[in-house]
Amino acid sequence: MGKCMRFLADMGISQHTISWLRRQGFDAVHLREERLQRSPDNEVLAKAARENRILLTMDLDFGYLVAISEQIIPAVIIFRLSDERSEIVNSRLSEVLVKCAGDIQSGVIISVSDRTIRIRRLPI
Repeated sequence: MGKCMRFLADMGISQHTISWLRRQGFDAVHLREERLQRSPDNEVLAKAARENRILLTMDLDFGYLVAISEQIIPAVIIFRLSDERSEIVNSRLSEVLVKCAGDIQSGVIISVSDRTIRIRRLPI
């Protein structure tokens, strides 16, 4: 797993997930930590692109926005879980980081549900 991966968490992602990523050795920041919790989605995408960060979100709009935008970002990981507690998110994220390690830095949208992990290459 490449520890050089950098993450940006949207507001739906728990601070516990950021702490968990940091314990794993990753560079991870949360919008709230940078006082950007009210930023429009396009500014969040621009920040992810500028800082070469993988966007973690529960917001389905980001998949659409990335697909139609000119933004080049490593990946958007969208969680579509019935249970959004951080320990469930962390467990599924751990699976994504192992199963998708080869794809995750190459411009993809990864949709994570309770049972599946779906990868779509950009542009769509």
